[in-house]
Amino acid sequence: MKQGTTILTLDNGYHLWTNTQGEGDIHLLCLHGGPGGTHEYWENFGEELADLGVQVHMYDQLGSFYSDQPDYTDPEIAKKYLTTDYFLGEVEEVRQKLGLDHFYLIGQSWGGALTQLYALKYGQHLKGAIISSMVDNINEYVDHINLVREEALPPSAVKYMKKIEKAGNWDDPQYQKYVDVLNRGYVDRKQPPAISHLISTMATPVYNAFQGDNEFVVTGKLKNWDISDQIHNIKVPTLLTFGEHETMPLKSAQRMAEVIPHARLVTTPDGGHHHMIDNAPVYFKHLKQFISDVENGTFND
Repeated sequence: MKQGTTILTLDNGYHLWTNTQGEGDIHLLCLHGGPGGTHEYWENFGEELADLGVQVHMYDQLGSFYSDQPDYTDPEIAKKYLTTDYFLGEVEEVRQKLGLDHFYLIGQSWGGALTQLYALKYGQHLKGAIISSMVDNINEYVDHINLVREEALPPSAVKYMKKIEKAGNWDDPQYQKYVDVLNRGYVDRKQPPAISHLISTMATPVYNAFQGDNEFVVTGKLKNWDISDQIHNIKVPTLLTFGEHETMPLKSAQRMAEVIPHARLVTTPDGGHHHMIDNAPVYFKHLKQFISDVENGTFND
């Protein structure tokens, strides 16, 4: 399969940036988070998984930095493309256009939500699913992030944040300073310069529509997202990988590991929400072990 960048033309006429790294008969398709993030934390996966013979495929979802960005100020465009169903269908179209089958699907955060949904609807195409830092319902996430900021910030700061959130004054400088503190502690703990940019690469219209202003408040369409009554129908081998110091609740991950029939939960010490960067050696050790066990038929042993 062609290495490097390929621009896919979707059936809807928009274009997606895709990139393939590595060689081998094992295929891994990567779904970034956000919503509205980018592929960039997947860029070294081809190198890290080379000894297993894994070919890594990544792409920026519609609206994200390297792909086409629709005019979401048009209500009809927003209604059509800012939906979970659209992004799930996009995963399947990318699979088809890249010619993948019997592959592994990994999703980070929002991408982990799409991975769960894909495994439920299109599981026949999967060898395995990797859910990275994502739970199966938002309520437990919201409960956890409220506890996180109460532990990380003084009571006066939490009170101030809640006041600003109630007013919807998201541009408040002091509020954003508190968000930065939380991000450094629970989202990007290592803050590597390699994926830094001179401008923000976040697709803000997409992120705001689904999440809200930041990782510690949910005011968008994901507010009521809950498939906890469905995950028992995920039949493929599943790896749940979480940082031990992140925004997603480990208690929820433990429950999910018990409910999904063929699931394994691993955690990354000193890892935040992006634990593939915060503690890469441990993250990749777990990922490589999972792929090896599935390939060797020993995952359930």
